[in-house]
Amino acid sequence: MNGADVLCDVLLANDVKVCFANPGTSEMHFVAALDRKPVMRCVLGLFEGVVTGAADGYARMTGRPAATLLHTGPGLANGLANMHNARRARSPMINIVGDHASYHLPLDAPLTSDIEGLAAPMSNWVRRIEGPADVQPATEAAFRASLTPPGVTTLILPADAAWGDANADSPGKVELTPPPAVGMEAVRTIAAAIRAAPGRVGMIVRGRAARADALEIAGQISTACDVRLFSEVLIARMQRGRGRVAPTRIPYPVDAATAMLRDIDVLVLVGGKEPVAFFAYPGKPGRLVRDDCQVLTLAAHGQDLHAALEALRDELGIKPSQLTVVARAFPDEATPNGRLTEDAIALSVARKLPAEAIVCDEAVTSARRFFALSAFAAPHDYMMGTGGSIGGGIPLATGAAIACPGRKVINLEADGSGMYTVQGLWTQAREHLDVVTIVFSNRTYAILHGEMRNVGVNAIGENAKRMLDLDHPALDWVSLAKGMGVEAARADSCERFDALLDAALSRPGPFLIEAVI
Repeated sequence: MNGADVLCDVLLANDVKVCFANPGTSEMHFVAALDRKPVMRCVLGLFEGVVTGAADGYARMTGRPAATLLHTGPGLANGLANMHNARRARSPMINIVGDHASYHLPLDAPLTSDIEGLAAPMSNWVRRIEGPADVQPATEAAFRASLTPPGVTTLILPADAAWGDANADSPGKVELTPPPAVGMEAVRTIAAAIRAAPGRVGMIVRGRAARADALEIAGQISTACDVRLFSEVLIARMQRGRGRVAPTRIPYPVDAATAMLRDIDVLVLVGGKEPVAFFAYPGKPGRLVRDDCQVLTLAAHGQDLHAALEALRDELGIKPSQLTVVARAFPDEATPNGRLTEDAIALSVARKLPAEAIVCDEAVTSARRFFALSAFAAPHDYMMGTGGSIGGGIPLATGAAIACPGRKVINLEADGSGMYTVQGLWTQAREHLDVVTIVFSNRTYAILHGEMRNVGVNAIGENAKRMLDLDHPALDWVSLAKGMGVEAARADSCERFDALLDAALSRPGPFLIEAVI
């Protein structure tokens, strides 16, 4: 048995049964070991950003890590953007990065690089395996670190540690530390603050607190004590839809966000952080709440958020039978017709969304209305890129589909963002994944036009247009998708879009709709 076999065995013993991979020469012994373990599902991504983004989507839907397999420093570097998103989403992930044999490193071969230095900013934990005997303890430590609390771990596997003989103990389950309980002093402090400022308290829920059962408790507190319920701007995962409590998402634009939070005197954080502006803008604040707003943390990432909400409800004297305000009937709105628009797409998808679907939203500016409408849609899970790094949508949908076979995945995708990781469509075709990709084809980086205005530039000249627009030539998403093995069609009217969406939802397998707006 060699070190690569031991690494596989430790992963499988701890139910890590999916490996998203883009390997190279240094990882061939690990590839051979994976070949001897047919229970491990190996999923090839044609670009490392697809690999790490898919592992993020898988983790968000299962709560458990997948493994990734990346080739030395450059391969890791190609995956860093979606590792950044995963770290911001607090997704458990185990990145296995191959490296030269330890004795080869002093020769400074072309692929030699500072892997630890590359990995550290986008990882919560990094370790280099010291040799074959270190494979088992290092892999067990990586698994433990990925879940206590959940986060991105990176394990560097030198080639000689992979091929060397390893007489390891039979791997077993790694013992995990249970999440720490919330402190009752914090619960009592927050309960007193809520009682003292009725109607002027906000609560931000994130992570486990954004699941349907925890949202119900947050909704009971909201209803009984006049607390306003919010989500962060970028949502790692939230359970939405009819019959569920629907927090209001804090807007991305600074002016809209500060206006929404202007009358909040007390802000309670449950699994999240204080909201801040994405960027600094001339003459605008970085904090979104007033400077005199009292910001209190009920429970942080890694704590038992559900139990924390229960403790706060009990401290406030609210009965578990307390009714909540939930979304019911869909708003009475006419069915759009004629030329296709962003709002028409959002309305159509929300109305037609299958029960228990998974929505991966990277439409950026184009699908902003969908989130509000999704409160009235069939019950579903909703996810976004959480680190602001674009190119996460297609991979996120890919990983979610592998995590949840039998559930339809809808990817709302901006055309510019989609081009960062378009290779993920090939993985969807190869794995026969049930993903419907809707590309908002406005042929521009629309959000950047808005950002130019936000920094005070109102007149955009030819040079700026050439950097912000995606025309000349226009992207042909139908051809791109078909080239990746995914069936696709184009819609430029509401009627055509509805017909294509109905067809895509009626059968399994990947399908792409280029929605020209």
